[in-house]
Amino acid sequence: MPNDRIKNYLHLHFLVFIAGFTAILGELISIKAIPLVWFRMLMASILVFAYIKMAKVKSKISLKAILRFSIAGIIIALHWITFFGAIDVANVSIALAMFSTGAFFASLIEPLIYKRKIIWYEILFGIFVIAGVYIITQSEIKYLSGMILGITSAFLSSLFAVLNGKFLRQHTATVISFYEFISGVAFISIFIMLFDGGFSTDFFLLSAADFWYLFILASVCTAYAFIASVYVMKLISPFTVVLTYNLEPVYGIIMAVILFPEKEKMSNSFYYGAVIIISTVLLNGIIKNLRYLKRKDT
Repeated sequence: MPNDRIKNYLHLHFLVFIAGFTAILGELISIKAIPLVWFRMLMASILVFAYIKMAKVKSKISLKAILRFSIAGIIIALHWITFFGAIDVANVSIALAMFSTGAFFASLIEPLIYKRKIIWYEILFGIFVIAGVYIITQSEIKYLSGMILGITSAFLSSLFAVLNGKFLRQHTATVISFYEFISGVAFISIFIMLFDGGFSTDFFLLSAADFWYLFILASVCTAYAFIASVYVMKLISPFTVVLTYNLEPVYGIIMAVILFPEKEKMSNSFYYGAVIIISTVLLNGIIKNLRYLKRKDT
């Protein structure tokens, strides 16, 4: 139904707005990227588990599926660590702008995972997005380390999105999310114990502000947004989801400028790049809808 598709696209854009707010929370939370992601995934795991019990969702799956979800969980954990790491070493604007390169990565990864031909305009749109990012960041070479972390985060996010699109053929979003979050917590825990000096009392000492910011991050921006975005992929292709998420830097940077005017300054280059990114997203939506309507008429 066309109305259902419109509702899903609007829902997707709401999720993108929430994603932009995630970066704001990353700036507000005082702890570093690794413990931040550990607490985020732990809290989200508990919340999703509670939902599974209340909604009586069947969560029993095969060992093979658990292993697949675990790999995806590690990928999303690394994505979040590199994303918040980019905010730590640069700022919200750089982290979000670099995240836009995910569309280009998705245009290459999706054909490999789904074994389909590369669509020429997906590559073209990916290049447009990269051009937009270049224009935004051309005067910010001093944040090179943040840019590298941001681009790495974008690649991991695209890989994760495409894998999740494939998982949905056999499993529900809630079950997928639960096992991915649990595996992410386990992965980060092992890393902390082996390479980061292990857990200490100080690790678990959170300020009241950090706790509530983390709770919002884990509940609204993770448990809800995560399950909802995976569900949206049932009707919208992973590439379109990733490309639409390129509005995240626009929403996020605008919020950052309003909330942190002393740290986030936008040059004219940002507006030029933002126009390219937004135009690309809109054009992709138009083409996808035209293709959908054409298939219905045949």
